[in-house]
Amino acid sequence: MPDFPLYLYLYPAVFLIVIVLYMTRQRKKNESHSAQLQESIEAGLTEPPSLHPIVDLARCMGSGACVKACPEKALGVVNGKAVLINASHCIGHGACATACPLEAIKLVFGTARRGIDIPNVTPKFESNVPGIFIAGELGGMGLVRKAAEQGRQAIDALRHKTGGKADYDVVIVGCGPAGVSAGLAALEHKLRYKIVEQEDNLGGAVYHYPRRKLVMNVELKLALVPPVKFGEIQKEDLLKFWLNIVDKTGLQISFRERMEGIDREKGYFVVRTDRGRYTTRNVLLALGRRGTPRKLEVPGEESPKVVYRLIDPVQYAGQAILVVGGGDSALEAAITLSEQAGTDVTLSYRSAAFSRVKPKNRTLLEQHQQAGRLRVLLNSQVLSIAKDHVEIDNNGVRERLRNDDVIVCAGGLLPIPLLKDIGLEFETKYGTA
Repeated sequence: MPDFPLYLYLYPAVFLIVIVLYMTRQRKKNESHSAQLQESIEAGLTEPPSLHPIVDLARCMGSGACVKACPEKALGVVNGKAVLINASHCIGHGACATACPLEAIKLVFGTARRGIDIPNVTPKFESNVPGIFIAGELGGMGLVRKAAEQGRQAIDALRHKTGGKADYDVVIVGCGPAGVSAGLAALEHKLRYKIVEQEDNLGGAVYHYPRRKLVMNVELKLALVPPVKFGEIQKEDLLKFWLNIVDKTGLQISFRERMEGIDREKGYFVVRTDRGRYTTRNVLLALGRRGTPRKLEVPGEESPKVVYRLIDPVQYAGQAILVVGGGDSALEAAITLSEQAGTDVTLSYRSAAFSRVKPKNRTLLEQHQQAGRLRVLLNSQVLSIAKDHVEIDNNGVRERLRNDDVIVCAGGLLPIPLLKDIGLEFETKYGTA
């Protein structure tokens, strides 16, 4: 019997070991992703909040490139195919579609069960109401690059409809990527413009992305600014980029000014806000789909100590905090705050139990509650807010709680009814582009 070189035995053995290790790793990933999908189903969290991917299973080969590209871990591979396992985590930036080697992913709005209203616009981003233009997320485009491009193109389309006795040539509502880009284009064309933004920051939906978890690989083309090519960039760096542009160009933005309606008057539009009214030849709606924060409508809510999102939990260390709401954002805020040194955290929710929240958040909340880190008041409702305390109806009993800050996590109200009153037409999307 002839002697064979050792490597003829060694190479197949090494190859077999590699295959076994790979298959074991893939099996564990499949089990983990399957478990996460099942958790989402059991918690009723299978409906994506906005723009999201759908996978062509006939084309998907389960490479996992989309999973790696998704910073929110919304996608997983189950039984060899990409699946949206954490739908509520998806924020619609589209990194997964870009990463897919077979173009098996497309981004859509709505699902077969839950439709989303998208306004009808022309190729020049003009709505069915002449003079009212729509760009960015409200119009169905959440991707930063394309939203910015739409803002610029909308101004290019309307810049010939200017002049007259109106206060402005264009009023831009919203200062996310579409709104900022539109403002820069208005500056370039020397238009009389005004930008109003209901929040106290720019960036739109990007501002609310998870910290350090934005992945981009795009080229931005903006008026007055040389083209910028981004590789992977974190949310914070992207916001700094926008702020730097605003500072260098002198772009004027009126923050904390909320649009309340649009009327017609003597051939012009009248944009009504909570600060005033402005006549304009054109209106560009660059709104996001987060909507206006839902208010408690109680005395004292106008206090500066009341906010509608948690940005930096460290700033609340050593304070008495009331969190209001019963969704994942409220639970996560209460849990995070309770981990800060010296905080006194109370979570108030009007119903008898938390529904449609992630099992992990429910478990963490119970653990923190049992450890005495926070207090949970179910069947409770805020009655009033004062400088150093809040009044709460706790199961029919009025209580006064020491309080330094209030964080309301009660969702948002989309402006769709207001826009329909203006006369804008919408199409309901059920899982279509």
